[in-house]
Amino acid sequence: MSARTVGLLVVGVVAVSFAAPLIRLADAPPLVVAFYRNLLATALLLPPALLLRREELRSLNRRDTSALVVAGLLLAIHFSAWIPSVTLTTVAASTVLVATTPVWAAVGSRLLLGERVPGRATAGIAVAVLGAVIISGADVAISARAFAGDALALAGAISAAGYLLAGRRLRQRRSLLVYAVVVYAVCSAALLVAILITGTPLGGYPARSWLMFALLAVGPQILGHTIFNYLLGDVSATVIAVAVMGEPVGASILAFALFGESPSLIAAAGGVLILAGIYVAVSAQSRTAAEAPVE
Repeated sequence: MSARTVGLLVVGVVAVSFAAPLIRLADAPPLVVAFYRNLLATALLLPPALLLRREELRSLNRRDTSALVVAGLLLAIHFSAWIPSVTLTTVAASTVLVATTPVWAAVGSRLLLGERVPGRATAGIAVAVLGAVIISGADVAISARAFAGDALALAGAISAAGYLLAGRRLRQRRSLLVYAVVVYAVCSAALLVAILITGTPLGGYPARSWLMFALLAVGPQILGHTIFNYLLGDVSATVIAVAVMGEPVGASILAFALFGESPSLIAAAGGVLILAGIYVAVSAQSRTAAEAPVE
């Protein structure tokens, strides 16, 4: 890979590593945090999208629009599940469990798209799932609250996998700006509906919360998610999935520095198994793709 691509990958991983600590510092209801994160990101990306991709936005057909809506709804489910998990369990457990997204994406590819999963990838998936069971089992012994956080983080990982599968082929047909703006806008609208239904207040939060909302939009959302979507045009999703495995490490370091929070030895062991399993599964998928005949 070029130095530019490597640099962008590093920026993306560092940016998403700040997500969990910023969510904790926002000290606001999870739905509100997710809503403003996506709304502000949409507001920042909409002007350049209208300026540079107005005709593409107008030309969206029913098929692509439907796929964008599905991707946005799945992203809303991801945030609705994962963001609460950060406040219920440790940052390390939450980020490691949500990092199992590539595992669930591989399972979804097999079940929904009929794509073959190599035996080595299956073994990696099994190892990652074992690591998740170890972390969750350790947290059951700590408290029901921590276990609930683990379950929400896993739900966030599964919905994120659905989001990636929904947008995988669409991203190849549509530009980054159009894809990101529409998906983030749909996600924001879905979260707003959930906020109104639950009666969660949209305002009245301290200045620090609004600062955290803005930092989440600029950092993890635009410098993280959007950069990864951009890089899909140059490198494989496999490379990005492996790179994102650095997020739990960065988030855990930040959580220790900011909150003095460190995972237990059992949780750390489970995290190592998860990351090792993801690496094995993703690298096996990559090797299979590289050896496939060119059509």
